[in-house]
Amino acid sequence: MLDLPFLPFCVLLGGLGFVCVAFVSAWCQHWRGGFALDGSAQTFNWHPVLMVTGMVVLYGAAALVYRLPSTWSGPKLPWKVLHGALALAAFGLAVLGLAAVFRFHNDHGTPNMYSLHSWLGLATVLLFSCQWLAGFGAFLLPWAPAWLRALYKPVHVFFGSTILMLSVASCMSGINEKLFFSLKNGTTEYKHLPAEAVFANTLGLLILLFGVLVLGALARPSWKRPDADSPDSCQVPAPLR
Repeated sequence: MLDLPFLPFCVLLGGLGFVCVAFVSAWCQHWRGGFALDGSAQTFNWHPVLMVTGMVVLYGAAALVYRLPSTWSGPKLPWKVLHGALALAAFGLAVLGLAAVFRFHNDHGTPNMYSLHSWLGLATVLLFSCQWLAGFGAFLLPWAPAWLRALYKPVHVFFGSTILMLSVASCMSGINEKLFFSLKNGTTEYKHLPAEAVFANTLGLLILLFGVLVLGALARPSWKRPDADSPDSCQVPAPLR
């Protein structure tokens, strides 16, 4: 990974996340007809926007809370609450995104859960809900014993990264599926690479880049909080690397 200090990296990543949300919003607004709440195709358009915003960008931000240098000293409880709140907000957006696609399918007689994208996406959200509940019980409830937190922490970290990878894979497969369905009978087929396909493919690559950068930041040892064992110990921050 590039030898970039953490705070400039956060600015770069935040900008990339904003671009991802802007791209998926522009795609749905310009090529897919905008947004509505009446069960039409415009209702479906909320699905990609909410999923990218929640399960990729907001979830990625939640994953990096403990990499902020300001979390390296003092009690961890406020940062635990922020981490959990961001993850809960991401989950809320994901639920709304699922509601949008199920509403569209049901109103148009389209079967639910018929594709690999559907299975992967729903499995990711269900796994995310289990991850959040387990994390809440282990790290935020006061009666969770220290040995249980220590035992569960590496599991929580592992599944946190796994869920992010699954979210990226779900978004990319969903973009591809939507393009095939939308352009199959259009004036310009997907195989001829019309402007919409170029734009949406670029969106997929941006989402992939965002996920890779988040995972790289999580794996970088010098950006990890030094107090790996004590939940509320005070540590002297390392240099901003």
